[in-house]
Amino acid sequence: EVARFGARHSLGCALVQGDEVHAFAADHTENDWFHDIYHFRSADLKSWTREPAIRREGNEHLLNSSVCRDERGFLMAYESNVPVAFCFKFARSKDLAAWEKVPGLVFTGEKNEYSACPVIRYSRPFYYVIYLHAAIPGHNGWVSFMARSKDLATWQLSPKNPVLEAGEGEGCNNSDVDLIEIDGKTYVYYCNGDQRTWGDLRCAVYPGPMAEFFESYFPPGATMIEVSAKK
Repeated sequence: EVARFGARHSLGCALVQGDEVHAFAADHTENDWFHDIYHFRSADLKSWTREPAIRREGNEHLLNSSVCRDERGFLMAYESNVPVAFCFKFARSKDLAAWEKVPGLVFTGEKNEYSACPVIRYSRPFYYVIYLHAAIPGHNGWVSFMARSKDLATWQLSPKNPVLEAGEGEGCNNSDVDLIEIDGKTYVYYCNGDQRTWGDLRCAVYPGPMAEFFESYFPPGATMIEVSAKK
């Protein structure tokens, strides 16, 4: 073990920028679930600072978050239980410290439906998200969907959805995706389980770079469902 920080925070993500490690996680209490999203940073993995990143509004609860780099700085997709349990919203930053919410955009899927725990990445000219969708006919439990957008307002759903579905020994859930590219391969981490009593962390590997991985789920000429995030 090289570091321990963020007690009473959960649903985190991490990003290395320069000589610093940045982590974002939601704080929670015993009696009122998850609250705001906080930013942790460290240059030595020993001393950590903690500052608020995204504040909830009213009785809102904020949960998972994911941060990526883009041509304007940094973009965060963060999960909320308002107006749909669950959905995700967006915020921008130039320095990972000061964040501004993107007004008027809430991703709620095709039919104002459960759209949880997003992971977001940017590969010009598209933003890609993988998020959790509730059970759908003909598939096993909670499944992961993929969507892409050039402007965060209009999204295309992959015609190959779901992109992850629980298989043998994985219960009825494939959720909470995160991914990283190392030496030209894309490593996709995800949780399985039953969403209630047990869960494991697993990894799938795509034998190519991340941009290629995402593009493979949007074949040229394929018919795609368009979804609006404008509210």
